[in-house]
Amino acid sequence: MAEPIRVLLVDDHQVVRRGLRTFLEVQDDIEVVGEAADGAEGVARAEELRPAVILMDVLMPGTDGIDALRRLRELGNPARVLIVTSFTERRTVVPALRAGAAGYVYKDVDPDALAAAIRSVHAGHILLQPEVAEALLTQEEANSGQGRGGSLTEREREVLGLIADGRSNREIARALVLSEKTVKTHVSNILMKLDLADRTQAALWAVRHGMTD
Repeated sequence: MAEPIRVLLVDDHQVVRRGLRTFLEVQDDIEVVGEAADGAEGVARAEELRPAVILMDVLMPGTDGIDALRRLRELGNPARVLIVTSFTERRTVVPALRAGAAGYVYKDVDPDALAAAIRSVHAGHILLQPEVAEALLTQEEANSGQGRGGSLTEREREVLGLIADGRSNREIARALVLSEKTVKTHVSNILMKLDLADRTQAALWAVRHGMTD
């Protein structure tokens, strides 16, 4: 049996954390390993506990979720961050995704949908709603690496198309009959050639330039 997905909850409202924990404790494949009440504590706990997935609020006193995301990236922490936000805070989602979040869910999310979202980002997928993807495309268009696509090899273009389809490195490796190590190398080369920061930007670049089915 696979090890459960280790999850850290970061939210300044204790009631929200308690609710999230209640949702998740009934899932056999998810384990809540800790909680934090703000971004700074969240970063410290992430370094201590090394969770696989972090559920992160954005608007928190002191160090907010976006600053915490940037700090986690600077530290090289491998945790996948899933933003948990309210419908009225949608404007904060784009900056959070640009800071390195793997996706987002709303605070009134159905428990089963929340568990599915955690499993999805843990598997390497990116969770984007259409309106957020459109906003990201608009913001990234000016510096998205436009015109550099010709420098990609045919294999790199195949990998990029699969990234845009939401495939994880493992799934890409299976689809193209490659090792995961080789796929990781291709992903690194793609990001370097297109001057992009992460897989989210790569996926959006591919969508913008018609590289998806």
